[in-house]
Amino acid sequence: MSQMELFWTLDFPAAASAVLASVLCAVLGCFLLVRRSAMLGDAISHAILPGIVGSFLLVGTRSTWAMLAGAAVAGVVTSSLVDLLHRRLKLERSAATGAVFCTMFSLGVIMLEQGARNVDLDADCVLYGLLEGINWPALGKAAGGGAGAASGVAEVLAGAPRQLVTLAVALVVTVLVLASLYKVMLLASFDAALADALGFRSRVIDMVFAALVAVAAVASFEAVGSILVVAMLVCPAATAAQCSDRFGVRIWLAMVFAVVAAVGGYVLAVHLPRLWGSGDSVLASGMIATLSGLMLCAAVGVRVVMMKLRRAGMREAGVQHEGVGGAGG
Repeated sequence: MSQMELFWTLDFPAAASAVLASVLCAVLGCFLLVRRSAMLGDAISHAILPGIVGSFLLVGTRSTWAMLAGAAVAGVVTSSLVDLLHRRLKLERSAATGAVFCTMFSLGVIMLEQGARNVDLDADCVLYGLLEGINWPALGKAAGGGAGAASGVAEVLAGAPRQLVTLAVALVVTVLVLASLYKVMLLASFDAALADALGFRSRVIDMVFAALVAVAAVASFEAVGSILVVAMLVCPAATAAQCSDRFGVRIWLAMVFAVVAAVGGYVLAVHLPRLWGSGDSVLASGMIATLSGLMLCAAVGVRVVMMKLRRAGMREAGVQHEGVGGAGG
């Protein structure tokens, strides 16, 4: 197999899946930050387990669309329970979030142990993802142009990896929903009371958003893992927040940072170990999350330096102004 065929068979679908997962999470992460509920992504990534297991028990198969539906329901339930504990029982939101996601995750473990012992759910794959296992042989054969090359575009598309297709559909659906509800979603994120006063039901918006986060978590867990989804939900959006105060600009910057982290992390995972003579690669999803964190640290550092320089400039300008005023007097 040629290098070109290897690239299109193994590297391209894995990197493309990483990009789609990162961009999907980054867009939702921008809304999570302005809603001051960044840990909701962590809660939902754990709380979707009973939804996934419940869908398996009802359908009897590991259908992607059944798992997405079950996860969306679990996400809505999680958001509703957190809202109930916070608004009705006056429990602090972070405490309510922790209580709900621990309870939901425990329920999912019990359901998995008692009712779905034969389901094939690998713990390492769920936690850390398996980007390296995503491949697209039909695309590699078509790119290689050999005797076994795919006969046409339809055959190549039919052989697309399930993870890549799921992420693409989830990204398109998320973008369409957020675009159609952009102003209402933004208003409810910044000021839920004002949204209710204007006739918009913020709780319904919360449920819709929770369902989107749940779908993103399920669509991404086979690629980057449910735990590392949290890093992708927070880091690119937080990095963008260090660069701009305009929300629209933040979304575009977050997507750019997500793409850089996904592609850069995947390349580093493959080639970085060669610097110390190792022929093995490191976990791609872990490297992507690490690079995302490093980018956030760099953005924070640059902003701190810029603020210090600005304050120093203002103090210098103030001293000069006082000197000119004293000389004039």
